[in-house]
This record gives sequence, structure tokens and C-alpha cells, in this order.
Amino acid sequence: MALLYEQNQQQPVLRKMTIDDIPEVMEIEHEAFTLPWTEEAFRNELTMNHFARYMVMVIDGRTIGYAGMWTIMDEAHVTNIAIREAYRGRKLGEGLLIELMNWALELGMIRMTLEVRVSNEIAQQLYMKLGFTNAGIRKGYYSDNNEDAMIMWCELSDAQDQLEGSVE
Repeated sequence: MALLYEQNQQQPVLRKMTIDDIPEVMEIEHEAFTLPWTEEAFRNELTMNHFARYMVMVIDGRTIGYAGMWTIMDEAHVTNIAIREAYRGRKLGEGLLIELMNWALELGMIRMTLEVRVSNEIAQQLYMKLGFTNAGIRKGYYSDNNEDAMIMWCELSDAQDQLEGSVE
């Protein structure tokens, strides 16, 4: 996994998620999602799911974001990506997604997919900026309010130009 940022007190450090990261990841999960995953779900992802890959973003020793994907055959499926509320709006989520995409490329993945709430236009704009396109709708995907999910796909080789530049 390549790092976008140099390590110092102001810049985020990216590294693979460990079991010890779960408590802080759970804080972010509850801030970011109306249907948060459980601690057990993350524990299973890290210890039992051989397709799962997760990273955390850390500033000054504090986890401020995380992202995960499943890598199956030549496809990566983004499971979740989130930044602490206090750190949003600083392009950190963009940097996290770029690193996830780069990691997928390093692992030999050729495309990436994700689902996003149809109401989450900010996330959709970010995904489109990085080369994702709308591939359809999953009706009633989110069980908290029966909201539809937009399915998005990205050919990672087509997105490489966006991935090579660092986040400003």
C-alpha cells in the first residue's frame, strides 16, 4: 500500500487496519452511518474474510478515517469508507479513496464497484470525479429507510490518471 502523505504531525498516515483499530473505527462508523456495522463484523472482516482489505487514516495517533474493500478475482468491492465528522471537507476522503483504488491496482484488480445512497450527492460527485459511473439502482437497498442505492463501477486502468496525482 503506497502512502499519499509523509508522516508528520499535520499530515495523515495510512496503514492497514488491525484489531486494535476497531474501537476508533466504531466511533467513526456511528458518526457516519445510520446503519453502522458492529464490532463483531469488523473483527470478522479482519480475521476471517480472506477477501477483505482495510486501511485506516491516522493523524497525531488518532484514527480519523478508514476504508475497506473485498478483492475477488479481478474486482474490488468497496465495503465502506468514512471520515470523522470534524475532519470532513478537507479532501481526506478523496485521498483515502485514491489510496484504496491504488491498493486495488497493486493487488491486480481491474475494476472497482460500490453502492451509494441515491441521496448522497456529495459522495456521488467524488466517485464520478475519480472515474466511477452509474451502473444502475438497487431498489430498497438500505433497510433503515428503504432508500435505493446507486451502483457505481470504475475501470481502474481508465482512472489511473486521476490516481497518479496526489490530493492537494
